[in-house]
Amino acid sequence: MNHRHLGRSGLLVSEIAYGNWITHGSQVEEDAALACVRAALDNGITTFDTADVYAQTKAESVLGRALEGERRDGLEIFTKVFWPTGPGPNDRGLSRKHILTSINGSLRRLKTDYVDLYQAHRYDHTTPIEETMGAFADVVRAGKALYIGVSEWRAEEIREAKALADELNVPLVSNQPQYNMLWRVIEAEVVPTCDELGMSQIVWSPIAQGVLTGKYQPGQQPPEGSRATDERGGGFMRDLLDDDLLRRVQELKPIADELGLTMAQLAVAWVLQNDSVTSAIVGASRPEQVEDNVKASGVRLEPAVLKRIDDVLGDTVERDPAKTQSPRSPR
Repeated sequence: MNHRHLGRSGLLVSEIAYGNWITHGSQVEEDAALACVRAALDNGITTFDTADVYAQTKAESVLGRALEGERRDGLEIFTKVFWPTGPGPNDRGLSRKHILTSINGSLRRLKTDYVDLYQAHRYDHTTPIEETMGAFADVVRAGKALYIGVSEWRAEEIREAKALADELNVPLVSNQPQYNMLWRVIEAEVVPTCDELGMSQIVWSPIAQGVLTGKYQPGQQPPEGSRATDERGGGFMRDLLDDDLLRRVQELKPIADELGLTMAQLAVAWVLQNDSVTSAIVGASRPEQVEDNVKASGVRLEPAVLKRIDDVLGDTVERDPAKTQSPRSPR
């Protein structure tokens, strides 16, 4: 497993991270979740990403139990705050109250004294950003988080936050956007801004919710038990289950075969070719999925291969920077 620096910081993270968005505490049983984390650890993954809202706090609890007993200094644990985790009016957003309350709950569930990266899960249009960054600064100064990140923020929002973070001497080092062969909206504005500011990307959905594995066939119903048939995950995939798009994805298989890669490995390797990407987050419901994905670490794709991929996918690729912020949902 290769490791990369997170932004211009000294923190090294595994270039493939393990995430537990809709799996732990919801989609799979705990024994399966624990087995997936074990597979991640056994295959060199040291970076684990979660959020308080995943499975309404249950995902953090499962991850905390899964990592209990591991050497804490050998792990990088990331979590996030923003979405509602309770019924009260202050159980949401990026207010000082919510941030300071939420970090304590996350640490308790994760069974740790600190997280390596604490991320703003979305931009809060109802709270002054000065209040938000001040609260994050206090979290860092209290030793409850080492670094700060954001997720699905627009370029201008990131620039404003970084200016405030620098004034407060808070290490704002990363953005966590959706990014894959089919969804490239960060390339036009977010990536250049982050490169300039010394921030990197930790990307989610590198295999496009499983579509880039090739398991979804044009003109056919999704396989039984797949994410597309799950009521929690299926809603994120409606636009991806287009027959033309699925036909194009099938045309990627010869490219993967020629390189000796599975289609999932090709997809994960593709995002890691972008120098602005520090880590690609993969999820799993079975340990063998983790074992397959980690083999993308260290794979280099030649420019000719990248061009072939672009030629195959053509106009199915979404590049509009206006869509930088993904649908308003807790991912």
